[in-house]
Amino acid sequence: MKLWQDLFGTDYGLMSIAGIIFMILMAIWFVFFFIRKSAQPPKQ
Repeated sequence: MKLWQDLFGTDYGLMSIAGIIFMILMAIWFVFFFIRKSAQPPKQ
């Protein structure tokens, strides 16, 4: 349980959570961005 106390109770734990959430959201955004771009016809 010390893991959870360190993760949610310290400043470096909260920054770790924020970094992980940011990376996950950025990955989701990139997936949708690349899918949308790959569906467009190529410009000539």
